[in-house]
Amino acid sequence: MRRVLIANPGASRVTEARLAAVERALAPVEVWRTGRPGHAVELAREAGPATVFVLGGDGTFNEVLNGCDPGATLGFLPAGGTNVLPRALGLPRDALDAARALQTAGSRRISLGRVNGRRFAFACGVGLDAELLRRAGRTPRGRRRSDLGVVKETLGLLVERRGRFDPALEVRGHGEAAFVLVANADPYTFVGPKAVHLTRGAAFELGLDFVAPRRLRLRDYPAALRYVAGGGGRLELLRGHDLDRIEIACREPMPLQADGEDLGDVSEAVFEAERDAVSVLVG
Repeated sequence: MRRVLIANPGASRVTEARLAAVERALAPVEVWRTGRPGHAVELAREAGPATVFVLGGDGTFNEVLNGCDPGATLGFLPAGGTNVLPRALGLPRDALDAARALQTAGSRRISLGRVNGRRFAFACGVGLDAELLRRAGRTPRGRRRSDLGVVKETLGLLVERRGRFDPALEVRGHGEAAFVLVANADPYTFVGPKAVHLTRGAAFELGLDFVAPRRLRLRDYPAALRYVAGGGGRLELLRGHDLDRIEIACREPMPLQADGEDLGDVSEAVFEAERDAVSVLVG
């Protein structure tokens, strides 16, 4: 079977030396470089039913998932800022270590999600997390913010909203909520070395899960922190587990993100589970 390495030279942890080392570890492999946003979608289509390794971050992984052939087998090599997908699949955090592990890896079928027709691998959100991503993810020049910069932007948003997030959307069939987090896996994301478990019970082999606070005010923050930490708390939540479809209607346009990619503002979001969607390599 054809072996292709799609590499994003602009990813934060990709250097020429690292790319060359990964190429040697995966040999024999054809190396294709991305040159612009969306290019990885095109390259994945061109690769066809091959073994496709992807060197980059979660945005590059997402593009390949949106372009890959149904017969392709994918291997994800972490070289971005957070690298949620390979970490959630249990792969080493270093790209070269992951490449070596995938040389003798077996494959696994996983499910994916779709939001308004776009695939995502691990997490998607309408409202708060998408707004935080938009503000705190990168500087106006496109550079990834430092941890201190992320904290500053987050605090700025909370001050601007006076700590209040009132009902702003409807999860059809479930009720109204301030924002919604939809997951195809657990953990939802990572903060440095720490996994953030917001949708416990979500799994790559199942349908979609969601959690949506009905409202969030300053007095609710201690309960929200306990929830994130895995403890109990008096927090009003809408929940759904192993679902095939989730429909969201917003009172006014709200930010949408998928796998950490800003998809703009939406008035509606339709989430669909794509079960048994793709083969991936796991260590």
